[in-house]
This record gives sequence, C-alpha cells and structure tokens, in this order.
Amino acid sequence: MNPLLTRYRLVLGLFIAALLLSGLTAFPLLHELRLLASWCGIENHADLSGHSGLVWWLGHVWHGLEVTYEAFPFIAYGTDWLAFGHIMIAFFFVGAWRDPIANAWVLRTGLVCCAAVFPLALICGAIRGIPFYWRLIDCSFGVFGALPLLYCLTLVKRMKSGG
Repeated sequence: MNPLLTRYRLVLGLFIAALLLSGLTAFPLLHELRLLASWCGIENHADLSGHSGLVWWLGHVWHGLEVTYEAFPFIAYGTDWLAFGHIMIAFFFVGAWRDPIANAWVLRTGLVCCAAVFPLALICGAIRGIPFYWRLIDCSFGVFGALPLLYCLTLVKRMKSGG
C-alpha cells in the first residue's frame, strides 16, 4: 500500500474518531460534569464559595445543568442534537478517508468549519457570559481540528502529483 495513503488514513481516522468521541461524550454531559466536579473537589454545586477560577466555573456549569435538567429535562435534548451533529459530521469524512483525491473538498470544508469556531466562540461566548479563558479552550478545537486536516491536504497534494 502507498505509504502516503497509509499516513493519510491514519491521521484522518484519528480525526474521525475524535469527532465520534466528541459526539458520544455530549450525551452524558451531566454525569460527566458530576464526575469532573468530584475530581476537582467540588462537593456541593450550590455552594461554590470556596472555589475560584476554572474550578468555580466547572461548579457553576454543573449547578446550571443540575437545576435546568431537574426543572426542564427536555433542554438536554439540545446536547443530544449536538452529539448527533458531531457523529453525522464524522460520517462525511469517511468518503474522504476512502477516496482522498476525489473528496479533498471535504477536508477544505472541514477547515472552513474549524475557522468558524473562532467567531462563534468569541462572539457568542461573550454574549452568553462564558469566561474568556473558556472561550480560548473552545477556540483550541478549531486549531486542533485544522492541524490534521491541513496535514491530510498536503498528503493529498503529494498523492495527486504521484509523490
């Protein structure tokens, strides 16, 4: 097998797996926040007086989800759709995994999506009161998504030229 194709499929396969994992972890969001809060030493989501910074923010988000899901459990349906979206997006990259040259447009579209993470996180995050450091964490998904896609595009160019 072509070593370029092997590297391409390995990198894009990891990207697809990351999208799938990202989607699957959006389903049990409240359970995951409870677990993360316990790891951070947060015992009571309603009393965050002894916490600050990132730990306070995680506790605050946990509190918001607990209260919201208790009163309005249907709100979790929104994160179910978020999960579904990630999983469906991953399927689009399967075509690019199978036929890199014919489906290089999928990689380019993925790069546009990675770039779009920045205005969404920075603008909508500010409107929703998300702390700036958390918006930067969200922006990192655009960076870490773009890196393997850029690498795969360079491999596609090399495969096209017979290299």
